[in-house]
Amino acid sequence: MKVTILQLDIEWGSPLENISRAESLMAQEPDSDLYVLPEMWSTGFATEPQGLAESEATNVALKWMRDTAKERQCAISGTLAIITEDHKYLNRHYFIDGRNGIESYYDKHHLFRYGHEDRYYESGNNHTIVEYNGFRILLLTCYDLRFPVWSRYADALQYDAIICAANWPESRQNAWQILTRARAIENQAYLIGCNRVGDDKYCHYKGMSAIISPIGKTLASCQADKQTSVSFSLNLEALNHQRQKFQVLDDRDIR
Repeated sequence: MKVTILQLDIEWGSPLENISRAESLMAQEPDSDLYVLPEMWSTGFATEPQGLAESEATNVALKWMRDTAKERQCAISGTLAIITEDHKYLNRHYFIDGRNGIESYYDKHHLFRYGHEDRYYESGNNHTIVEYNGFRILLLTCYDLRFPVWSRYADALQYDAIICAANWPESRQNAWQILTRARAIENQAYLIGCNRVGDDKYCHYKGMSAIISPIGKTLASCQADKQTSVSFSLNLEALNHQRQKFQVLDDRDIR
């Protein structure tokens, strides 16, 4: 499965501009099976979502994800700020499978209280694992990466890869690099970490998006501080061989 990370420089509150930027990066890798976008890729990390969050029915970025996935016969993943019919705000991670029309989502569980995300957004309480191209994929969002129990491979939570869409600032870049590798190693899974670059009124974002192997090796990475893309083909047979050869998951704690 060929995966392409789209490391965007997100223009604040400008979905159409950010769609254009995503399209320009996708054009450089036209034959990928899966494209991964950052957290709140159409608006920036909107901790005060009034005027920025849209409903599913009117969200132009969500419509673009659906239409583009269908047109390209691929899958597209990324999070958007959503307002529900009952006026709740959600940081919703979508996985759009354009080949069969299946749409899945995960509502961010660990809201970033340090940045006041919890003031307006509702926390999700359910894991989401999607099946695509033979892979089982766990969806995570940014701050979730810090909580290993939530993402722990278990009998009720089995997957081959993790997608983490993020707005992870330069000031905590060291943690981003360590935690992406830790989650991959401890769960013997591929980790696809898509971070943004550029600036908003709160932070500078360095990017350094990467695809990590089940043993913590960097398989592909984006250049720091640059809007760019990177691709790598995940190998399910190699993953299963590694898990069979070194059966560390059999010794995990049962929760």
